[in-house]
Amino acid sequence: MARSQATSELSTGSAAAERIQQLRHEIEQHNYNYFVLDSPTVSDAEFDALMRELRSLEEENPDQVTPDSPTQRVGGEVGQGFRPRKHPRPMLSLGNAFTHAQLDAWHTRVRNLIPTATFDFVVEPKIDGLAIALTYERGVFRVGATRGNGIEGEDVTANLRTVKDVPKNLAADPIPEVVEVRGEMYMTAQGFEKMNEERAADGLPLFANPRNSAAGSLRQLDPQVTAKRPLRLWSYAIGYADGLETESQWEALELMRSWGFPVNPLVRHVESMQEVQAYCDEMAAARETLPYEIDGVVVKVNMVSLQEELGAVGREPRWAIAFKFPPRQGTTRLNDIQVNVGRTGAINPYAVLEPVVIGGVTVKLATLHNEEDIHRKDIRVGDRVIVQRAGDVIPQVVKPVVEERDGSEKIYKLPDKCPSCGTAIIRPESEAMAYCPNPQCPAQRFRWIEHFVSEPAMDVQGLGERLVQLLLDHGLIRDPADIYSVNVEQLMGLPGFKEKSASNLIRSIERSKTRPLDRVIFALGIRYVGSQVAEKVAEAFPDMDRIANATIQELEAPEGIGRKTAESIVEWMSREDNRDILRRLKEAGLSWIAEPHEEVEGPLSGTTLLITGRLDDLSRGQAESRLRDLGAKIAPGISKAVDYLVVGAEPGSKLEKARKLGTPIKDEAWLLDVLEKQRFADE
Repeated sequence: MARSQATSELSTGSAAAERIQQLRHEIEQHNYNYFVLDSPTVSDAEFDALMRELRSLEEENPDQVTPDSPTQRVGGEVGQGFRPRKHPRPMLSLGNAFTHAQLDAWHTRVRNLIPTATFDFVVEPKIDGLAIALTYERGVFRVGATRGNGIEGEDVTANLRTVKDVPKNLAADPIPEVVEVRGEMYMTAQGFEKMNEERAADGLPLFANPRNSAAGSLRQLDPQVTAKRPLRLWSYAIGYADGLETESQWEALELMRSWGFPVNPLVRHVESMQEVQAYCDEMAAARETLPYEIDGVVVKVNMVSLQEELGAVGREPRWAIAFKFPPRQGTTRLNDIQVNVGRTGAINPYAVLEPVVIGGVTVKLATLHNEEDIHRKDIRVGDRVIVQRAGDVIPQVVKPVVEERDGSEKIYKLPDKCPSCGTAIIRPESEAMAYCPNPQCPAQRFRWIEHFVSEPAMDVQGLGERLVQLLLDHGLIRDPADIYSVNVEQLMGLPGFKEKSASNLIRSIERSKTRPLDRVIFALGIRYVGSQVAEKVAEAFPDMDRIANATIQELEAPEGIGRKTAESIVEWMSREDNRDILRRLKEAGLSWIAEPHEEVEGPLSGTTLLITGRLDDLSRGQAESRLRDLGAKIAPGISKAVDYLVVGAEPGSKLEKARKLGTPIKDEAWLLDVLEKQRFADE
């Protein structure tokens, strides 16, 4: 697979480290948008390209690989409003192949790992929906959960009970004591269109596509809303079964059918890779005729014994892969290139298109990334351009149709000044993105406040984009801290507000004060500090005042916080206007100190450990959780207080620091032995 020019230029050194950090930040945000908000802002193809670039850079710079990298784990986090549900076994994410050659390369890797084995396969359409896990006890449906982050999902049992395809009781023996069946929730094209027709008749906004509609429908807080949505289910695997073993994936599918689960009739058992590839071509040709969205084919090694022997690497099983179809594309006219200003000042160009229907969706706008990317692709205003989408909200301009140029097309140049405040735009040497450096820029302020009140941040319910703009326009707020000074009387002076609606919003603002410290850190909108980085900062520095006064060296010491992020935090905290906002947020009563992990009395009480590098059999989060359950403390960084450093593959700088301090160093086998001994002791 050829790497991009940008990747080649960043293959080594500090530039690579900075690009890796930037890619992780972008991917974390896209994962959150996709898995939690059900609102992706980039195409699948664009996301895959970011992941490929990150993998390539990490392969060339193994010292930069950390266990929290998106390449080492499943994307997505548990959203707010639902109870968490821990999966009995992780719900892993599939690696991708985009060509027959890549599919052959996967097959070769599998054969090389077990050269004496004879492989057969199960192939099935890859449904563009939402993965779920359904748990049955003595044949009765008890719990249903989303995939979430792969380790822990959301308990959406009440909503799943309203879906007719979900069996309430298993229909035939053998019925295990406990069994978890995994599947994909989706909407048919007909169901999606009918739902949108009804919404249009009711004057409601239309949904963008079936995938996001299915995900949003399942994650409704009111099950009655879910019940009205045309959700369907295809089941595809037995995730866990107590007292039941199946020899093959094909046998598991037959068993699920007998229990009453819908299994896609297009699933097929094949004996060779030639048949696998023929099936992929067959599904690609049938894609437009199917009554539901598919974006590829899932290929699985059939025999369970071989699956177990192959195991997983990072977030992906070695025994399965997704063959991804090319994104849907269309051709249209690029009428204009405009820009918007993000909350960190990023100047984001976007394409204004002649409307074109691609895969049943009318596309009018598309992403263009940055000026450098526009010039690299030689995209000009007035061009006929190829636009692609893959079930996403914001499509992507792929390239111009150069053959159709007539000479009237214009080369694009990014504005010299911010369109919102008129400040001269800057472009840091190490970045492709241009920025408005004015922190008082109205567009930045709006986007910052919008981010601050959003669900993954402070979650001020009822305070959406329209109301944020209304409060700004009437001078009631200038920054996030002002939100906590707004009162009922002021709101009632605004158009559309009455006493009840004003009181409801004030109550929502008050409730937001209880959000934990990591959410407050994320809400501040500091560049490079996504939700997961905010969690790491709060764990290492459980007091906002400590964070505000920390040095770059202190901030970059904990695992998973890079130097660029540390520099960004220090720069943000050093500005006087931000200091004033922090002071007012503290006075308003927001969470300023993180709740400590509840200490458990156990066989490892009094022991402090730290894990660095990639573990093969457990994710870092799983290992830390099990250690805490046994009473151990997990250190935020290496110090004399650490009793043991557990080292996985490709460890970072923690290993060298531990050697200098004389900290006892253990490997993953030692860790697994400790955990296994305690498990047997408990039994």
